[in-house]
Amino acid sequence: MLRIRLRNPFRNGRRRGGWSRVRSSVASAVLVAAAAVATVVSVPSAAMAQNRDFAYVTNSSAGTVSVIDIAANRVTATIPVGLTPLQVAISPNGTRAYVTNEGSNTVSVINTLTNGVVKNIPVGMGPFAVAVSPDGARVYVTNATAGSVSVIDAATNGVVATVPVGATPSGVAVSPNGGQVYVTNLNSDTVSVINTADNAVVGQPITVGHAPVGVAFTPDGARAYVADAGASAVSVINTVTRVVDPNIPTGTGSDPDRVVISPDGARAYVSVPSLNTVEVINTVTNQVTTAIPVAVSPFGLALSPSGNRLYAANNDSDNVAVIDTVTNKVIGTVAVGGHPLGVATGRVVTDDPQSRVPTQIRRHKIRRHYHQKIRQSQDG
Repeated sequence: MLRIRLRNPFRNGRRRGGWSRVRSSVASAVLVAAAAVATVVSVPSAAMAQNRDFAYVTNSSAGTVSVIDIAANRVTATIPVGLTPLQVAISPNGTRAYVTNEGSNTVSVINTLTNGVVKNIPVGMGPFAVAVSPDGARVYVTNATAGSVSVIDAATNGVVATVPVGATPSGVAVSPNGGQVYVTNLNSDTVSVINTADNAVVGQPITVGHAPVGVAFTPDGARAYVADAGASAVSVINTVTRVVDPNIPTGTGSDPDRVVISPDGARAYVSVPSLNTVEVINTVTNQVTTAIPVAVSPFGLALSPSGNRLYAANNDSDNVAVIDTVTNKVIGTVAVGGHPLGVATGRVVTDDPQSRVPTQIRRHKIRRHYHQKIRQSQDG
């Protein structure tokens, strides 16, 4: 059974005609420059934008997305989206965030510069997981109720294909080279492989453990790690042979849900809601090396762009745990909305409020600049 928990140029010089003409020219030039300055600083511009790291968290019972500034570990914006937002993914260039709304059968497209929704895209029934291709051109959405995957053109924000897969597709990941999409089918105990060139399923589904949910590729694309919630294990798929080898136990009574891979490919992190932990797997030995206690019912996981922090959405604690990946310790929590389920991180484009100059200061600088130019003309 599918398990869904509801719980942001002047030139100096005297000229014939005397000082009054010079002063008039100075004043005119300064006023023109002042007008230009006022125009530039009064609105956001490309010079004001900067790239910063943020985490976007879906609050499934609140119908919102919390935006966390990773540097400060605080919420800077709360964005209304559709009903029961479950998962979120950020485009590679950091300009868009895509949110699946299970209760609205839509995907909300968020402009990360304004943190406003620019489009709600109708998809199939029960949209659950979402992933973006490495080039940002396509967005893949699993429709758990419909048993399909919607393929969205990121340029037009329209669905260009619907691909039938197995029963209750719950997880999705795009290979690093962008050539294939892996889809976990919760009630089929399989993984469907989609060829991105023609949006068709390739070969027979890959059999994994019971009730597969999360899936993630290693950076080289050679392996895919699948969290088998009903088997208390993680299946490792060789993407060349499409054979599972090995199967990694995650502990008796565990229900591994989501999985992410470190940027260097050395570790896999798996959320285990029933044990309130995040397990760490050494991808060389394929053994669990440690279990990190977090809060209640961790589901979604995301690594910071640098990989030094791991964020876990604690569904029944209404917060996000911040984990130091060097020490494997929780170093803080961030309160978010009701029953957070999904989390994604990215280096996004944002307006820098520090570059905005208050009007009073701006006017003072203009006056000071004017007097400096008058003195320079007198000295010349």
